[in-house]
Amino acid sequence: MLIFECATDGGATFTACTSPVTRTGLGAGSYSLRVRARWQGGEADATPAEAAWTVDLTAPDTTITGGPSGDTNQQTATFTFSSNEAGATFECKIDAAAFALCASPHVVAVTLGAHTFSVRAKDGAGNLDATPATRTYRGVAAGTPTRVRLVAANITSGNQQSYDPGHGGRILAGLKPDIVMIQEFNYFPTNGTAEIRAWVTSIFGPEFSFYREVGAQIPNGIISRFPILDAGTWQDAAASNREFVWARIDVPGPIDLWAVSVHLLTASASTRNSEAIELRNYINMFVPSTDYLVLGGDFNTDTRSEACISTFGSILSTAAPYPVDQNNNGGTSANRSKPYDWVLLDPDLKAKQTAVVIGASSYPSGLVMDTRVYTPLSEVSPALFGDSAASNMQHMAVVVDTLLGP
Repeated sequence: MLIFECATDGGATFTACTSPVTRTGLGAGSYSLRVRARWQGGEADATPAEAAWTVDLTAPDTTITGGPSGDTNQQTATFTFSSNEAGATFECKIDAAAFALCASPHVVAVTLGAHTFSVRAKDGAGNLDATPATRTYRGVAAGTPTRVRLVAANITSGNQQSYDPGHGGRILAGLKPDIVMIQEFNYFPTNGTAEIRAWVTSIFGPEFSFYREVGAQIPNGIISRFPILDAGTWQDAAASNREFVWARIDVPGPIDLWAVSVHLLTASASTRNSEAIELRNYINMFVPSTDYLVLGGDFNTDTRSEACISTFGSILSTAAPYPVDQNNNGGTSANRSKPYDWVLLDPDLKAKQTAVVIGASSYPSGLVMDTRVYTPLSEVSPALFGDSAASNMQHMAVVVDTLLGP
């Protein structure tokens, strides 16, 4: 009589078994089954048959690596994406449609209005990414100006004035800026270029570029969806741990935009005015009057009538109305009593300013972003209610929208 004996997972001991063999309750890992035939009371097969397999319970991650975000006047959009698991397949959808099998690159027709592209990976074991990657964009008619969102952000909450706890990053991700004038541009534990690059990609997307001053304790920087054509620093003679950072950016349309990231000192109003005079001189020397100019950042101003604002007023629009939150409060300090943070436009860019539109909400003069008062927070996901109240968070982000091009 012929019988069968089985051994599992590399074990040396064979025990009697019958076909089929069922194994249950297996966790993630590698498994094997060896089986040999034996004549009852006789010799066994010296070359057992073997089956090996892996139980994979980990869902893959999905990353969108290319495609439009913000406004697009093209008739089609091409999205590229990838997974951290080799051999994964993908499912895509637009808005509320059902997911369907797709591959990268994936081309979709662009219709007018706001849309969300979603993609999720599925691995060879059938695990499906439960958190699809998404990219929002807005189809506009050909010839329509492009909405360009400008944000000033000194919204660190981590040790050594850094973004690594996540509060400021979530706020920035929720605001979906096109150009950020960022202060205290640190991310630990290494705070190196590769780690900063990874942070920018995780918050804004791989298509964003950045410039960050080198060697500063609390560096200023520029982050941009649009190509940075040139960038550098101008010395802030009053500050020992940062400089003025500038970037010339190829925004939509024929005119370049110069973005300047500023972090003035807390020392005194007169010191801040000295810094403003120095910066104004740099701008007059290097920025063509025919280009757009935005100056954004942490001015540390106690009032809107400080001398430094008057100094900037000789080259930039500094008059009211100013960005406010949903309670009509324009203060950007932690307790919301002082106008620390600014986004200032030169007159030709000011003429292009438009209301900030987020979801169904509109802010005619710009937005001061405080998660404690913003509603509904779903409009600025993944920002959380307590992010603006995080320990060490001393500022609110300021948002201004413009329409540029074609």
